Amino acid sequence: MNASKALMELLKGYDVSHVFGLPGETTLNWYREWHDYPEIRHVLARDERSAVFMADGYAKTSFRPGICEGPSVGATHMLPGVAEAYKASVPMVVFTSDIPLHLEKRNMLTGVEQTALFQGVTKETITVTDASELPNTVRRAFRLSTTGRPGPVHIRLPMDVLGDEIDAPQLHMQRDFSKYPGHRPIAQGDKLLQAVKMLSTAERPVIVCGQGVLYSQAWNEVQTLAEIYGVPVGTTISGKGSMPELHPLSIGVTGARGGTTLSNRVVNEADVVFYIGCNTDSASTDKWTIPGTDTEAKIIHLDISEAEVGNAYPTEVALIGDAKATLGKMIEATTIKARDLEELPRLRAIREEAAEYGAYVEDLSRSEEEPVHPLRFIRELTHAVPDGHVLVVDVGVSAIYTSTFYKVSKAGRSVLYNYAMGALGYAIPASVGARFARPDSCLVTLVGDGSFGFTAAELETVSRVGGNNNIILFNNGSYGWIKAAISFSQGHEYADFSTNFKEVDYPKIAEGFGLKAYLVEGPEELGHTLKEAFGLDEPTFIELRVMPENVLVPPVPSWIRKAEDLGIRHVW
Repeated sequence: MNASKALMELLKGYDVSHVFGLPGETTLNWYREWHDYPEIRHVLARDERSAVFMADGYAKTSFRPGICEGPSVGATHMLPGVAEAYKASVPMVVFTSDIPLHLEKRNMLTGVEQTALFQGVTKETITVTDASELPNTVRRAFRLSTTGRPGPVHIRLPMDVLGDEIDAPQLHMQRDFSKYPGHRPIAQGDKLLQAVKMLSTAERPVIVCGQGVLYSQAWNEVQTLAEIYGVPVGTTISGKGSMPELHPLSIGVTGARGGTTLSNRVVNEADVVFYIGCNTDSASTDKWTIPGTDTEAKIIHLDISEAEVGNAYPTEVALIGDAKATLGKMIEATTIKARDLEELPRLRAIREEAAEYGAYVEDLSRSEEEPVHPLRFIRELTHAVPDGHVLVVDVGVSAIYTSTFYKVSKAGRSVLYNYAMGALGYAIPASVGARFARPDSCLVTLVGDGSFGFTAAELETVSRVGGNNNIILFNNGSYGWIKAAISFSQGHEYADFSTNFKEVDYPKIAEGFGLKAYLVEGPEELGHTLKEAFGLDEPTFIELRVMPENVLVPPVPSWIRKAEDLGIRHVW
């Protein structure tokens, strides 16, 4: 069997339905065979980095590994997306074709040493030097990608190997690894009992859920355990959706990217902090100050990765295992009944403070000012978006306000962020992947004008693939996040250094790519524009004018402290 045909048979056997990528001369042998497999759709991207972000969005919303491919000349373009997937533990198989390896040292056009490029940003990079090894390599890639701490695996396919024949190819599949988690290891039994005992005797416990809860699909177990012990539950920005945020035990997002004074104080005042599927990074802990590394709280840390458990804080109980399976065993080991949440004084006090804070937010959300206040946008979005939607959100103003103030009513993966690396240019391509994973969902893709410049060409992809994908561009005429960062770290006189853009007609650009486009200049237009766009079975583009972050300061703890001292408007 031809190696490229064997590859298609393997992908078919692992239930792969979509592969995101770009054509290139080194991949032509593969494409020739692909022509006979219409059930595996090749989704053409306009940039190799975008193809990886598409696979990222697909993986997060389908609970299957994302598959992407690129030619040798585009391998370097894929690295930003692969690095994000690696840091964010996104299950992914990344294929790159290449020149014949025996020509590597003869300066053949498009050849570069791919193994070294991908080695630091993948779980493993494998070069197929003999076509007969291709089936074993693909099985290994799916197995590694979906088990343990998930992540991307890179397979390098020289063009001559793709054209070779395989005698008696071994095409058996390991179907456990066609989805994730491939397997669910459970933490050590005595450690489980120790953690249960600590929760049962704690006076001020708190649970903080990271993205690992979503990968494990452990949100039901989190809610059950929290209700048994009456424990408030916060999430990191990437873990948003691990707990329904309208639940009385939810305190929302914690840390520096979405945390509030209330949620962060609950963590700081806790006597037991239970981290679940959380890597305790700088964003989720505000550079390890929420709580501080000298905290007197006892730490329980459950994670699939042995590298992350106890990595940032002294840890009383280390639980290494899958979140869903391990929490299930903890619930089985519990002998008490769920507490009456109304009778617990601590929870009553938290609810009262949350209601007071909610009144402050409600007042701001009715603002009639122009440009549109971000909380007015959150209010109108909440009222307009249909059930079963997915938000795909770029870093910056769109991320910080949705993280803090948009309430996820139903647990599960309905909001996608890229806050592992946090590079610009994520949301538009990731929304394409989400569109194929959840074709019946309304997609709301939130993008800054700075981020838009990285992936504007993918509007053609969005238009071509169709579907209810609504791109909302926040236009503050600048790299607004950097304006605020330099203002509050170096001084306001530096805010305009290489951060401002000239005026751009964004709706005209979108219309040129075939999208129905809107410009919202004031709050009175916002609600009906969103409802109209969300009701269409086609992609749309909405430009929303907003203030830069150094003028209206978003809820970033270190910035808020500076803004208060300087008397600058802020939301906190």
